[in-house]
Amino acid sequence: MSTVTTPARSYSAEKVEVEAVEYAASPDSTHVPPPPLTPEQEKRLWRKVDKRILPILTIMYLCSFLDRGTSAHRRSEGNAKIQGLTTQLDLTGNKYNIALTMYFIPYCLCECPANLVLKKFKPSRWLPGITLLWGVIMTLMGLVKTYPQLVGTRICLGITEAGLFPGVVYYLTLWYPRHMLQYRVGVFYGGATIAGAFSGILAYGISFMSGTAGLLGWSWIFILEGIATVVVGAIAFFVLVDFPDTAKFLTPEEREYIIWRKKYDNSSVGEEEHFQLRHIKAAFMDWQVWLQIMVYFAVITPLYGISLFLPFGYNTAVSELLTVPPYVCATIVLLIFAVWSDRVQLRSPFVFAGLVMCMIGFAINISDVPVGVKYFGTFFCVSGSYAAFPGIIAWLGNNLAGQYKRGVGMALHIGIGNFGGAIASNIYLSEDAPRYVLGHALELMFVGIGFIFLPITVLAYKRANAIRERQQREMEEKGIKFSPEELRRLGDRAPDFRYTL
Repeated sequence: MSTVTTPARSYSAEKVEVEAVEYAASPDSTHVPPPPLTPEQEKRLWRKVDKRILPILTIMYLCSFLDRGTSAHRRSEGNAKIQGLTTQLDLTGNKYNIALTMYFIPYCLCECPANLVLKKFKPSRWLPGITLLWGVIMTLMGLVKTYPQLVGTRICLGITEAGLFPGVVYYLTLWYPRHMLQYRVGVFYGGATIAGAFSGILAYGISFMSGTAGLLGWSWIFILEGIATVVVGAIAFFVLVDFPDTAKFLTPEEREYIIWRKKYDNSSVGEEEHFQLRHIKAAFMDWQVWLQIMVYFAVITPLYGISLFLPFGYNTAVSELLTVPPYVCATIVLLIFAVWSDRVQLRSPFVFAGLVMCMIGFAINISDVPVGVKYFGTFFCVSGSYAAFPGIIAWLGNNLAGQYKRGVGMALHIGIGNFGGAIASNIYLSEDAPRYVLGHALELMFVGIGFIFLPITVLAYKRANAIRERQQREMEEKGIKFSPEELRRLGDRAPDFRYTL
């Protein structure tokens, strides 16, 4: 039985030659062995892939994050009054909180079904298609005249945006080996972090169009961002590609090499690629998905909550400028974590570091300290949550084998976890300003949940890996072998599969 040596793969020239021969000789192989590449040739190949798929994915997600980012920034009373949203739509009491929440409910519920259809409709059609659709809805949101219309369009926006983030992450797992994944997730998510830095300034600038064509500033923000999203979606139809085996921008040899690398990434015989209902059941019944969801809650709730209390009561122009440095700092930390995590092939230490930073930041903000100290604390809040987020996404993606099980499991992970956004939308109440003691306390509670479930998850993975090491030795001693079909069917439960820690 062929085995995967360890999760930390080292692709020496000798290893390349041995695995290429095994690949070509396997009974189910329909491919010729790819030529061994030098480290420099392999770097050039991945840069070629990066340049083709990462920029358009980053811009698409940036549009999504901008749409939500400007809404979140309008939590600032001064900004909302300037833009006219609260007064024109009579958003008194908790109406705005409800409007925010009604986005997250369909957004979370639709993520899992969206990932199931991604392969059926092909990424090059599905992802640009939903981008185009939510761009149209975002544009129409600028024309609403009543509160019920706002809630209705927010629900439609949640439905259409639901397929993007889990779809993009799942799409990346079909291209990149698992220990090259976090950097790629970090790059496209880093674009969203930068959007968080400048969305408020953009909203503030557009608000000066108030009165043009009889529309207030908030309407123009939705309309212009919606039109930009429609343009990006249309361009994506012509730029985005589907899967490595059909990518025309690669040479035949390059396609074979990527397919081969993915084949040996987490199994000696490849993954199951055809849909069966048991894949859905396997994802729902997998213990690791539910443990990872609890860790996800600990990261995503602070992430969404940050923009709801930033910044601290200054006038609108100053407030929006003050949001920029923490998000720029977060982007830098995010990329450092992503590169480092892929290099050492570990995820949990970096998620833990992000939680520690969140704990420090929210502890500072809940304290009765000067506003300058609170602002310093926001650097820890933003950097910790944003830098840890790609790690928690890549971690589960690394540890699910079988293309459809991974797609369902990651969508389930992100879909249920994103209810943290709905929670964050309802814990920062206007009557609690400016200290937001309740909101910060609840965020610290979620961080504490992360400190509990993160080590539990790591210990469970270590125990599973140790058991499989022992089982594999015993099987080899007894001459027991699984067929390639059996190993593919077992997926991440196969004896030669090792969980990333």
